[in-house]
Amino acid sequence: MKKKQISLEVVNPNAAGIDIGSRSHWVAVGQNAQDVKEFGVYSQDHQELCEWLKKHKVTTIAMESTGTYWQNLFSSLVVFGFDVILVNGRQTKNIKGKKTDILDCQWIQKLHTLGLLSSSFLPDSTTAVIRTYSRHRQNILKQSASAILKMQKYLRLMNMRLDVVVKDIVGLTGTKIITAFIGGEKSGKVLAQNRHYNCRKSEDEISRALQYNGREDYYFALKQEWETYLHLQKQIDQVDIQIKKHLEEVINNDDDKKQHIASKKPYKRKNKNTIRNADMNQLSYQYFEGVDLMAIEGVNDATLMAFISEIGLEGINKFESAKQFTSWLRLAPNNKISGGRVLSHHLPKGSNRLKVALRQAANTIGNLKDGHLSDFFRRINYKKGRATAISATARKLAVIIWNMLTRGIPYHPPTEYLFLDQKRKLKLVNRIKRNIAKFDIKPEDIGLTKILNIST
Repeated sequence: MKKKQISLEVVNPNAAGIDIGSRSHWVAVGQNAQDVKEFGVYSQDHQELCEWLKKHKVTTIAMESTGTYWQNLFSSLVVFGFDVILVNGRQTKNIKGKKTDILDCQWIQKLHTLGLLSSSFLPDSTTAVIRTYSRHRQNILKQSASAILKMQKYLRLMNMRLDVVVKDIVGLTGTKIITAFIGGEKSGKVLAQNRHYNCRKSEDEISRALQYNGREDYYFALKQEWETYLHLQKQIDQVDIQIKKHLEEVINNDDDKKQHIASKKPYKRKNKNTIRNADMNQLSYQYFEGVDLMAIEGVNDATLMAFISEIGLEGINKFESAKQFTSWLRLAPNNKISGGRVLSHHLPKGSNRLKVALRQAANTIGNLKDGHLSDFFRRINYKKGRATAISATARKLAVIIWNMLTRGIPYHPPTEYLFLDQKRKLKLVNRIKRNIAKFDIKPEDIGLTKILNIST
């Protein structure tokens, strides 16, 4: 019997595959030995690589996203006019036999020729700049948190239990006390005089917690950690200035953005780690061309900054549906079906900064007392627990925001969220109505002899 052969359709006939390395890149334009060549990682090598691909009439290229080594080569290829796709390593790792750089680039080229590779999401140039600033800022915040933990350790070893009497050792009270202590003041009673009037602990209790045991080595280490912390705070201020400056440039250069004015949100609480000296409510409203994401309960400055820096307005339009967007965020269930049965439906592994920001917003929604999304959170929480409720609410938030940004649909929940002063006013009105009905009060009984009729 003749053997049956299955032929695959060639989707990209002029395709190339590149295996990215830290010191060299292997490029394949075919499956023969003469179709593979190694290039260096310098700018001149990138120029030679592009000219070699032009010589072989290559139009489309696939490469793996290996660390940060791909970025400079990717930019050079795009400048030369190639259609370049960045591929997740999961799509190209299943290669048969011995693994070498030559076989890797040929395997990538074969898969791309047959159209079996899909491109990863890449932000536009504006979003990429903001992303760099934002991620650098997050790294500095982590270093700052590490410095605070070390300061707590050295204070504790010196028997200065500042962490017991104040909630935040770098808050108003803690900052004044540490500054005076490093300045040479060792008396607990004198240090306790720096207590802020809002501090819950009394001045006497604070003074009893600050009894220095005389360890000069820990004192020296605390002094250096405090200097590190102050230096990191200055760096955060500088990054915030750059972020605000770049966002304002983007907004002022676009007439569709700068014409919008957002309504104030005095009820939104600001976290101390959010961008300083910048009205993110107004900036995000202009950046997203009149879409008010801050109107959603649970969404704060950090959530807005995550959307601006990680995906941007142009990036979210690349997703054709909300299902694609939530799947990319890995917030959609990964159903595994076999034999007509669902074997598992857990969320796929992996996370990105935007998913983390949405989950944090969902956790905030879970702490609210009322509201449409809060009711949804409590229903899921009652059935399947808080962890599942956070994931489900994060997915719901992603769908709402996708519809707002791509279709221009404003956020109108079925049950409107009321803030504390609005609730108090509503309760007062209802109580007055009950008293009027109970005692049959007439307008003239309370001195309202004239009744103003307004007809529309």
